[in-house]
Amino acid sequence: MTHLFDEAALTGVLGHMNGDHAGDNLLISRAFAADAGVADAEISAATMTGFDGDQGVWQATLDDGTTAEIAVPWPTGPITERREVRREIVALYDEACRRLGIEPRPHAEEMGG
Repeated sequence: MTHLFDEAALTGVLGHMNGDHAGDNLLISRAFAADAGVADAEISAATMTGFDGDQGVWQATLDDGTTAEIAVPWPTGPITERREVRREIVALYDEACRRLGIEPRPHAEEMGG
């Protein structure tokens, strides 16, 4: 059964990702776009819209103004703890950089209070 995080966890993580890491949302969405049947070159913006114990979910805005959902499974498998969300998003960011040929930046220690 998929773990569902409480509203405080969702609000904290999504607020942090969308407020402080808009560029990372775009990188992750572009890197994993093909898995969702979307051409990465068509993505002009992305917002993290949710997550659960199995995956993170982003809404990508395409150049033509339409949107596409990009759901990406957590790299290490299902999670149940809020502290694990950061680890998984960092792993997705690192993999996104690898896939896109971008040098990843060092990681900060805190995510979403």
